[in-house]
This record gives sequence, structure tokens and C-alpha cells, in this order.
Amino acid sequence: MPADGGIGASNKRREDVRFLTGTGNYTDDINKRGQAYVVFLRSNVAHGVLNKVDTAAAEAMPGVLKVFTAADFAEVGGVPCGWQVTDRHGEVMQEPKHPVLAEGKVRHVGDPIAAVVAETEAQARDAAEAIELDIDELPAVIDMKAALQDGSPKVHDDLTSNLCYDWGFVEENKAAVEEAFANAAHVTTLDLVNNRLVANPMEPRVAIGDFDPASGDSTLFTTSQNPHVIRLLMGAFVLGIPEHKLRVVAPDVGGGFGSKIFHYAEEAFCTFAAKVLKRPVKWTAQRSESFISDAHGRDHVSTIQLALDADNNFTALRTDTYANMGAYLSTFAPSVPTWLHGTLAAGNYKTPLIYVNVKAVFTNTVPVDAYRGAGRPEMSFQLERVIDKAARELGVDPIALRRQNFITEFPYATPVAVEYDTGDYHATMDKLEEMADFAGFEARRAASAEKGLLRGLGVNCYIEACGIAPSNLVGQLGARAGLYESATVRVNATGGLVVMTGSHSHGQGHETAFPQVVADMIGIDPAMVEIVHGDTANTPMGMGTYGSRSLAVGGSAMVRATEKIIAKAKKIAAHLMEAADSDIELKDGMFSVAGTDKSVAWGDVTLAAYVPHNYPLEELEPGLEETAFYDPANFTYPAGAYACEVEV
Repeated sequence: MPADGGIGASNKRREDVRFLTGTGNYTDDINKRGQAYVVFLRSNVAHGVLNKVDTAAAEAMPGVLKVFTAADFAEVGGVPCGWQVTDRHGEVMQEPKHPVLAEGKVRHVGDPIAAVVAETEAQARDAAEAIELDIDELPAVIDMKAALQDGSPKVHDDLTSNLCYDWGFVEENKAAVEEAFANAAHVTTLDLVNNRLVANPMEPRVAIGDFDPASGDSTLFTTSQNPHVIRLLMGAFVLGIPEHKLRVVAPDVGGGFGSKIFHYAEEAFCTFAAKVLKRPVKWTAQRSESFISDAHGRDHVSTIQLALDADNNFTALRTDTYANMGAYLSTFAPSVPTWLHGTLAAGNYKTPLIYVNVKAVFTNTVPVDAYRGAGRPEMSFQLERVIDKAARELGVDPIALRRQNFITEFPYATPVAVEYDTGDYHATMDKLEEMADFAGFEARRAASAEKGLLRGLGVNCYIEACGIAPSNLVGQLGARAGLYESATVRVNATGGLVVMTGSHSHGQGHETAFPQVVADMIGIDPAMVEIVHGDTANTPMGMGTYGSRSLAVGGSAMVRATEKIIAKAKKIAAHLMEAADSDIELKDGMFSVAGTDKSVAWGDVTLAAYVPHNYPLEELEPGLEETAFYDPANFTYPAGAYACEVEV
């Protein structure tokens, strides 16, 4: 019913009113009574031994409540990694401790050494500058290949080397891939660098820790894409706080791009310090601080090779990638260049043999983790570039070469262990050629040449793995959390609904889109549906928002919970109309008995659920509230194509 605002209708985003009028409630807008402020003293060298951290002068400065160093966290766990990769030899990855504050060494510029908590942020900043450090600077390893050389300085002295893991996939394919290359009519080789970058969302990270001495409850307000996972990781593995004593709240979040998925040391610090000081502790990152404390993205150095037969059919593909982990393992970092990257090496093409090798390397740089697509764009970048180069070397049209090798039959099991359920890549390319007017390109290029200009046309195809799940599969691949999603649908007596979801929104418009899903199932106005998210105290356990999973996984959980609601409501309606449950139909917010003119409105049924005077109490409990967890059987595999035309 798009005309009434349901699925398919273009509704105005209800959340935009507060965002556009400056009345959004972001973490930095929250200020607690008695709140103190923390400023971190961060390393300005990439690698060094911490001989001394002299805090005496800082502790004596006005307003300073306490100066924390690593010694204060001796009984606290390190910031955990949420994914364990097993290498091609069957060995688990090297996983060094990631301390909340640097212990003994600093390992990257921005590594937090000490933290000053004071009455005001200015006082904390002044005191941080008064801390005296004695650091023996060590040679830093920045280049990944150099980091693996014998004699290279080790980022972590307790590890055997700077190699986190050497991953091969699918290892059983390796010999066959090598044979295919040996027998190929043509081989194209391409070396590529996918540069490191900073996510840099509009809102910097913020954390506020609070502690209630009366109840012993801790609360963290934070800029997070998945507050439930933060509660799990921080509570269980860092601070040792039972989940029922730890609440994590993520209010409005101003963009993430992946960088707010992860659990950070600053979150653990503020929660811990609030308990120590018995008062709220707030940290707001400065923009320059974000550049050296937020997880970075990409940073791959790769060689990709494509083998073709005499008819230009792809026969094999292999890639070798060095993936920078930085100085520590961030939450999902090990999975990005492996399971989120290597499993998409087939792209849109029916290449029969593929082998992917990834060497993950520790360096004296800021930790790297998922950023916008997380592994999939990195693989698409390699694959599409090598196809273009092959087309140039062979003297064939790059679009024709792609079309010749497109997958056309579905479902399709790739040689890198995923199954595409559906797709039509030729139709996508047809539409792209029409929209970008490929037929008219040569005329446009000639017109540019007459003006002394160059004109080029580039094409890129892609496929993604989205709706990241299922839990049993990713668990086998090393994930240390489930990847389901949850929803609780609560119907009130007058027919309105509150949907509590484990997903979160940092710009996606969930408060507009999700009500359309639920309202459409019942046939009511989406305005009758309210979405609640971001607070672990009043939402069911969920895995958050990233990897294009909110609607595919979170929306499916809402559908299942709403189906339970409708099933119970039909029983109530059947009782009210003295009919069989199986004869009840629901359309446009009205229950009716099939083949009769009997009907009862949605609101009358919901009222009966809460005022059960005429109600089958012997069969049904009063009330109308249901919870569902959805764990999908497979990823979704959206695919598409881009064209870019440039005049220089």
C-alpha cells in the first residue's frame, strides 16, 4: 500500500526534523551531573620503550582528580579481537594483548600512555602536557614487506615475528591453480596498492562512563554502531562486568563508515574510571586525535594474476596480498582481508580455479579494521583492474571480455566457497550501456580531441556479500560472536506499535524505513509504529548495523516478530467474531471472516488483548508482545556495474 506510506512509498524521513533543526541527541550532547573530563596523553613516536611516566606535576595541577597509567589497569583485560583466523598451515593467528593504556612500550603514534581526569577538559589538557615521559625511541616498521624480513624490529617482543597469519584460500585449489597458469594461453599480472585511509565521520568518537554506587551498575554512553557487542566485549573480556550490571547506550550517531563498529580502549577507560572516581567521566575526541585513534581502513599491497585460454575465457585467478593490521588487532580486523575479501575473488565471473593468499602484518601504525565495504571493494579493485589490463594486452574490448566471462546460471557455487543465489549481470551491463550512452562515446571523444582534450570511459562490475551471517558458518570461520538480529514488537492497547531492535542507525533512516515494513504487514499507517534502538537496557540482544545487514537481517527479525503478533491477533479476532482461527484474514487493518461480512478493526483486537473481558483466557495470555531472532541461511549478493566518463 505505497499510497498510504507502506513499502514502496517515498516517505519523508521522520528523524530529519531533529537533525535539520539541531535538536538531535548525540553522545557529546549528554552531560551528567558531577561529570569530569579525561584527556589522553598519546605517543608522538611510532615505537619506543617507556622508561618512565612521571605524573607528579600533573597530579598537583588545579582540578586534577587522578592521572591513570598502565599500572592502574594491571587487573584489567586487554581490548579483545572479535575474530580469530586460522592460517593455511592450520595454526591460529598471533594475537598480542591490546592494553587500555600502553604497557612498557608504545607501538604507534597515538598509542595512549596516560589519561588525566579533571574537573574541566581544559584543566585535563593542561595537566596532560605536564606529564614527563622518558621514551627510548626504537626503529619503527612501517613497510609490510620490510616488517617480515629477518632482523626487522618486532612490534611485539613476545611474538615470534611481525606476521599475524599467512592465510590461503582455498588451499586445496593451489596446485590446480598453478597448473592452470602453467597451461594458460595468456597471463596478466598487476601490482596494486590500496592506500590506507581514515574513516573520518562527521561526528568524532565520544564516550561517557557513569557508575551508580548504590546499585553497582555501570553505564557507557558511546558513539557506536552496535552497542550490544560493545557491552559483550567490554563487560566480559576487559572489565569483568556482568551484562545485567552494564548498560551501553548509543544515542544518535553522526556517521560511522565502519569506524564505530569496534570496541575501543577509550570506552573501557571511561567506564573503568567512572567506577574508580565514583562520578561520570567524559571523553570527546578532537578531530586530529581521531586520525590517530580511530581504526583506519584498507592498506593492502597486492599482486593479482589472471589466466586466460586461447578463446579469452578466464581459467584461473590468484592473488597475493599483504594486509596491514597496524600495531594491534582491532575488533574485526583479521576477517577483513580474509573471509570478507578472499571469498569474493570470483566477482561476477565464472573463473573455475581461484587461490587467494593473504599475509597479515603487524606494523608500527594505527590499527586497521573494516571500512565501507570491508574487503569486498579491495577485491573488486584488484579484479576489475586486472581484467582491464588483460583486455588491453589482448587487444579486445574490456566490456566484451567481461560479458564473455559473466556467470549466467544460478545458483552458482564459486571456487572460493560461496554460493550466489541469483543475478543477471548481462542485464545490469545492458542498463549501464544505455544510461551512460556507450554508443555515443566515440563521438564525444572526437569532440574532446578537437578541443585538445582527452576523454576516457571506465567500467567496473562488482558483487558484494551483505547481510553478514549465518552465525554457524561465521563461527566456523573464526567469528567470536553470533551474527543474528533481533526484534521485539510491543503492541499497545490502542493499536500503536513499538519495535525494539538490536540494529542501530547512524544515518540510514531506520526510524522511517522500519515502520514501513511492520505497518505494511498489518495494513496501518506507518506513523503508528515507533522504532527504539541503541540502548541495551530496553532492546533485545543484537549485532548492530554494518555490512548492509539492517534490513536484510534486522528487518527480517521484525517480520518474524510481527508474524507472531498477527497470528495471536487472529486468534483474538476469531474469538470476538465467533469464527475459526483458520478463517480469519487481515487486510488494511481489518480482520474479517472469509466468505462473510463479519469484520473487526485492528484497534478493537488490540484493546481486547489488554482489556480481556471478552477473551479466550483459557487459551491465550493477555497482552500482545513478541520477540524474534533471525539468523539467515546465507549472505545476500547484490551486484551492479559503474561507468565513469572523464574529460581532461
